[in-house]
Amino acid sequence: MASFSRGRQRIKVLYCFRTLMFTRNFAAGRFDHDLLVIGGGSGGLACSKEVRSAQLGQRVAVLDYVEPSLKGSKWGLGGTCVNVGCIPKKLMHQAALLGTAVKDARKYGWRIPESLSHDWSTMAEAVQNHVKALNWGHRVQLQDKKVKYLNMKGSLVDEHTIRAVNAKGKEMTMTAKNIVFATGGRPKYPTHVPGAMEFGITSDDVFWLKESPKKTLVVGASYVALECAGFLTGIGLDTTVMVRSIALRGFDQQMSGLVTDYMEAYGTKFSWRCTPKRVKKLPSGLLQVTWMDLNTKEEHQDTFNSVLWAVGRAPETKTLNLEKVGVEINKETGKIVVAADEATSVPNIFAIGDIAEGRPELTPTAIKAGRLLARRLMGHSTELMNYENVATTVFTPLEYGCVGLSEEEAERRHGKDQIEVYHAFYKPLEFTVSERDATQCYIKVVCLREGEQRVLGLHFTGPNAGEVTQGFSLGFQCGLTFEHLRNTVGIHPTCAEELVKLNITKRSGLDATVTGC
Repeated sequence: MASFSRGRQRIKVLYCFRTLMFTRNFAAGRFDHDLLVIGGGSGGLACSKEVRSAQLGQRVAVLDYVEPSLKGSKWGLGGTCVNVGCIPKKLMHQAALLGTAVKDARKYGWRIPESLSHDWSTMAEAVQNHVKALNWGHRVQLQDKKVKYLNMKGSLVDEHTIRAVNAKGKEMTMTAKNIVFATGGRPKYPTHVPGAMEFGITSDDVFWLKESPKKTLVVGASYVALECAGFLTGIGLDTTVMVRSIALRGFDQQMSGLVTDYMEAYGTKFSWRCTPKRVKKLPSGLLQVTWMDLNTKEEHQDTFNSVLWAVGRAPETKTLNLEKVGVEINKETGKIVVAADEATSVPNIFAIGDIAEGRPELTPTAIKAGRLLARRLMGHSTELMNYENVATTVFTPLEYGCVGLSEEEAERRHGKDQIEVYHAFYKPLEFTVSERDATQCYIKVVCLREGEQRVLGLHFTGPNAGEVTQGFSLGFQCGLTFEHLRNTVGIHPTCAEELVKLNITKRSGLDATVTGC
């Protein structure tokens, strides 16, 4: 017994000694890394690379590991945007636009065969090869910046220690003065719908399919749902969108209506006010979907080759062990609560991008927030990220770009009588010879009614909406007023020019259709 007691005392002394040395190392700043970033997406990469750019000698590491989707889709470094978001989406959107352009070309004198077809495999291979090149490019950039990259999952042990695990289950721990979480989000499945997880796919899968999804049901009406449905329709696939309530929630609803009206005219089918009940795989391999019409309460069925769930995204926070060290989480959303400087409730732990509560789920905001955070951590700046008036574009067949407040939000904040809305329906010149319908090409600028009429929101549907909106968004950083727009000379003939020609208000009730050139 005495021997056993002495053994326990030695273990206790050894433990206390190690704890003391560990504490002293922390006090002396002797961490393995100055900064440890968990998540190799846009925000995490921007943050880690900025630290090395800002100050040589900083020890920086990035942990990034992607769990394969339920269908087995997996990808490399770069996060959602590079692999299963903005980049492949825009390229497939371009494929669809080219199909429309080929049809228009006949009106412009090009002799094109009547029978045209699209080859999914060719497009997918080209898109996937480009994505893989970007994956490799990010790895090279990290190496050039001397940022250590580890293909491992990370979780907190304490406020300065991370447990990292690789695909084979090998573990290691590492310490860091500061830790930044930038793990992003993943698509949700409607777990209450039988067969949804077993037979459906998400945006994590659609861009990595080797073969065409063929006849597709897209469930959801977010921008992800509409963008995917748009390019699937554009390359000639039978596509239906199932909408439970409204489309493009959070966006201006008049503009949302124009987008979906154009899509319907373009060939996308919509099942409005419907919700799926179950998905069953038939012996033929087709998927039988049963849904309920929420208006009539009647059930309907149809068969599809693919069912794409686009019903929202969930933050990747569950496996990070955040609550153990006191990092506050919004219980409802699962996102990390952050302050204006991206700090969590634990002083040396930060969160950026899609996992941070109240932040726009947009790649450019994550990138800029990551860079600014890195500069503050290095003591090179005190500048905070400005999340107001961030421009964005929905890459549907008729693109929709916006910056600032929706008309509904402007009315809520300022009162309907205190805002003025200038608007116009216009026809892009390129639509004229090809005789394309321009009914949904529309612009509106939401302003304060009094004084200098400061612009609160700008909305545009039409070709190249992202390119148009990006330029005008600069004005919001400079206090854009309606008078500034009126005093700007347009570039003729362009769609963007119509913004500086606006002169009719909704309040007037006058016809807002642009006539002449």
